[in-house]
Amino acid sequence: MEIIHVDDVQQMIDKLKNQDVYVHLEMTTGAYAAHYDSSKHPAANFITNAVIRYAHGSISGNGPYRVGLKMEKGWIYAEGLTHYEQNDKERLIMAGHDTQGKLVVALQLSREPF
Repeated sequence: MEIIHVDDVQQMIDKLKNQDVYVHLEMTTGAYAAHYDSSKHPAANFITNAVIRYAHGSISGNGPYRVGLKMEKGWIYAEGLTHYEQNDKERLIMAGHDTQGKLVVALQLSREPF
């Protein structure tokens, strides 16, 4: 993965809009966060291979970044993104890593299931 280049990510977001795409979205503070620091509340969410269609999507911020996808009946929003990968299968994979390099948030879009 490489550090997010806003123009590249925005271009791919635009390329995938107005069509059915698969989404993967997850966030975690770490399954064992409370074991190491009792002041931290462990939290997580995960959705994968849900089919969505968005009419507008954008990336914003100065890093870490936010991505919002506007659908007909709602939004998908991810904040804290730091890295991305675009591969030849037309998948956009974005992730946010903490200062220790651990995954905190991921947002992935693809024309094919993950």
